[in-house]
Amino acid sequence: MNITGLHHVTAIASDPQRNLDFYVGLLGLRFVKRTVNFDDPGSYHFYFGDAIGTPGTILTFFSWPGARRGMHGSGEISAIAFAIPTGSAGYWLERLKEQHVSAERAPRRFGEEVVRFADPDGTPIELIESTQSTEVQPWTKGQVPLKHSLRGFHSVSAALDGYEGTAKLLTETFGYRLIQEEGNRIRFAAPGEPGMGRTIDLVCAADRQPARIAAGSVHHIAFRVLDDEQQMALRKKIVGLGCNVSPVMDRTYFHSIYFREPGGVLFEIATDPPGFSKDEAVDELGTHLCLPAWMEPSRPQIEEILPKIVLPTVTTV
Repeated sequence: MNITGLHHVTAIASDPQRNLDFYVGLLGLRFVKRTVNFDDPGSYHFYFGDAIGTPGTILTFFSWPGARRGMHGSGEISAIAFAIPTGSAGYWLERLKEQHVSAERAPRRFGEEVVRFADPDGTPIELIESTQSTEVQPWTKGQVPLKHSLRGFHSVSAALDGYEGTAKLLTETFGYRLIQEEGNRIRFAAPGEPGMGRTIDLVCAADRQPARIAAGSVHHIAFRVLDDEQQMALRKKIVGLGCNVSPVMDRTYFHSIYFREPGGVLFEIATDPPGFSKDEAVDELGTHLCLPAWMEPSRPQIEEILPKIVLPTVTTV
């Protein structure tokens, strides 16, 4: 019944083409899935990740053209961190500079090198040199050399007014354990061997104003479980804590439940299956507009409403 780490992170973007160019063209992620927001089919939902869309590598965006910029503060995910190979920080600092993206080498965190910057909407992104997971299948047809490519999530940071309730949820319900502390930052790790997306940092931010979630904000984070049975068992346990938990929702590529954790961040529990090859072959991921069956009758209207985009060019560095 334990969580095995992050499944995906979902954030909010304003311009879908700019979002696509940044994460595929600059950061070298694969465009894994092009679909729509199931609750708002007039807007895109993009999925970026490794070569096959492995859970733990997936960053997704709701694209809402014209959305106002959010305000960072407490009660939100304050940074999304990807793992990069040891020795790659210098490459990324130079690459970001060449593309006119302001970036900095942040102070070492728990002994690891950190590169910090923001995407065009202001979403905080970090690249952290760390041990690589064998689960990740790096995308080799993008703009970034394999030896420097992103290797799935390293962690996320949650800025909270008070961390105790969230820490209790992570350790007593999710099976995480406290592994390191540094200043106002406390790191927790999921059970099992070290690997992608297995850590989450809670940052005590009692002096910050509450965040305003909009463009440039993380909408929610999803934790992964093996199957529906484990998800239902965990749902029962979370409901027993007094949390309001959504029914199971079929998101086509995984099944989901949602609830607000004590610090105010929206948490999702997502199953690993069915996976992103359910409606596209692996070598065609991201090349079609994929819709759930119940939306297919409305495809012509949806395609007419959605902004036109130019798909990324597949190449080999």
